[in-house]
Amino acid sequence: MAISDDLPLMRGLEATTIPDAMPLVLASGSPRRAQLLRAAGYEFTIDPASDDAECGVCSRETAPELVARYAYRKAESVVRRYDRAMILAADTVASCGGQILGKPHNEAHAAEMLRTLSGRRHDVFTGVCLWESQSSRCVVEVVRTELQMDSLSDSMIRDYLDTLLWEGKAGAFGYQDGNDWIEIVGDGSPSNVVGLPMERLKELLENFDSVAETIEATQSESPTSNQ
Repeated sequence: MAISDDLPLMRGLEATTIPDAMPLVLASGSPRRAQLLRAAGYEFTIDPASDDAECGVCSRETAPELVARYAYRKAESVVRRYDRAMILAADTVASCGGQILGKPHNEAHAAEMLRTLSGRRHDVFTGVCLWESQSSRCVVEVVRTELQMDSLSDSMIRDYLDTLLWEGKAGAFGYQDGNDWIEIVGDGSPSNVVGLPMERLKELLENFDSVAETIEATQSESPTSNQ
């Protein structure tokens, strides 16, 4: 389901210039991330990362560490295809009580996730990687947004599962789906929950030259990410 252009989270988003007028490439097939970029006014092409960029959770890896690693690996799998471009990659998970909740495998898994989140506060983390191919400079950052979910009855869960809106979404829910049983705590970013923190992306692009690190050809791990 596409995000409605009438949703508040789609209003007031602003684009900024890409450093050195580089073409912007979104290393993701997510329609939600693409729509957020379009709503802000960015011009970009889509070139999804390879499937093996997401290679499972490492032992004792935290949610912020996971999304930082995945975002880096997604950008890494695409950047070699371009001589001159700014590659944007992202990865989003929910986390509740130390348990990482990615995309559900099936309906039963989605129901399990929703029962885990029911009546509890939890976090959504998005890792963002910007990688400029010409100079091989890269920045990775993780943005956190806290949410509160109401207690969900079995019938509420059943009704939501029937909509199929849970498919492909971290934590088995979409903040943009119009559910009145989920709300952001404090001044967290709605676009971060959807999958791309637009406010922070703008800042990272504007400050790219000062925050990016040069990636060595043999480097396999992401630079230290800010959280």
